Amino acid sequence: MANPNFGTFNHPGTIADQASFDIGLRTHMVRVYNYMAGGLALSGVVAFGLFSSAELASLFFQVQAGRVVGLNMLGWIAIFAPLGLLMLTSVRAAQMSVTAVQAVYWAVTALMGVSLSLLLFRYTGASVARTFFVTAAAFGALSLYGYTTKRDLTAVGKFLFMSVIGLILASLVNMIWPSDTMSFVISAAGVLIFSGLIAYDTQKIRQQYTEAWGSEMAEKVAIFGALSLYINFVNLFQFLMMFLGQRR
Repeated sequence: MANPNFGTFNHPGTIADQASFDIGLRTHMVRVYNYMAGGLALSGVVAFGLFSSAELASLFFQVQAGRVVGLNMLGWIAIFAPLGLLMLTSVRAAQMSVTAVQAVYWAVTALMGVSLSLLLFRYTGASVARTFFVTAAAFGALSLYGYTTKRDLTAVGKFLFMSVIGLILASLVNMIWPSDTMSFVISAAGVLIFSGLIAYDTQKIRQQYTEAWGSEMAEKVAIFGALSLYINFVNLFQFLMMFLGQRR
């Protein structure tokens, strides 16, 4: 979705309109966070289900002695399917119904559970739980900052988006020519980048509501906003696991 232009929305002129707008904004943000929490819960259920059942895990992974040693064809599809769905949605967003957008959201978060289950196979349950709560606390603080700050984070968001592209390219290079130093740099950069994106996207969600207020687009804006925050949360969690996770 396009970034909103700050200061272009004319806020309600009367006290009654402003009060209605403020109530609607709070309701909207609660809806966004509820969608996000539901997505994380669904991903967690899928991840734990695969970790707990050797039969289910074997559908996606090659498992030996309780360790994942590779992915089968279905596993590769499940890993890359969310990216394909996101690309499709970005192109068809305006034409999609609310029901279709919801279906894509739940499909993406369920499929993400497959890749997240790899963390359970790789790291101890205690360290996964500890890192999740650290991520949740960081997310809460960063999202609150993005919601309350008066600073325009648009320029920061553009820089972070370009940084994500650089991070992806660096990760691909590191896959071809592995380096422990490069892995550390990538992980540290990932933590900083997605921390910034949490604040930026929270502010963007608030601004997008001002454009969608009173229209049928509000529900779709809430779902897309939740998806942005979900992706930021998951990526921050995965990069923090590289620092805080304890291998089995």
